[in-house]
Amino acid sequence: MKLKETSLKGCFEIEFFHAVDQRGSFTKCFHGPSLKEAGLIDEFDESFYSVNNAGVIRGMHFQLPPSDHAKIVYCNVGKLIDVIVDLRKESTTYGQSIAIELTGDKATGVYIPKGMAHGFETLENNTMMTYLTSTAYDPLADSGILYSSIDHKWQTERPTLSPRDESFVSLESFESPF
Repeated sequence: MKLKETSLKGCFEIEFFHAVDQRGSFTKCFHGPSLKEAGLIDEFDESFYSVNNAGVIRGMHFQLPPSDHAKIVYCNVGKLIDVIVDLRKESTTYGQSIAIELTGDKATGVYIPKGMAHGFETLENNTMMTYLTSTAYDPLADSGILYSSIDHKWQTERPTLSPRDESFVSLESFESPF
């Protein structure tokens, strides 16, 4: 596992161990000692995945303290644009976003620290996104900001969204606890 820090401090692109031979491929999507060596959270309580059609936007999600969590995300199948926004008030990159393309063909992912919102836009049908989170889901701490209020140009003009994601407050109106 190789970690490359992004422009958002503490957020890393991950290059997973990946081997290909005549049988197919093998990818190691998690290696705790590499995270620990980098000073990152290396214990995760929950893992889940979603399968999405092209033109879906999920986000921008996070959990509020004390249930806030770090995440590792990656795309198993398909193609998506992963988007992360810094919500940490004291950060020099507060309110800034980055976008990283993730595909099932590349053995890459993203480590997202506490205090950042996460979302993605799927570019192909049947795109599968996997998440590892350092805390279990807490419905009372579940929160988000409106996807269209961040500094990111989404590719889909009329995305498919959940009513929940459409109801989030704008980044400008959000009072960050981070």
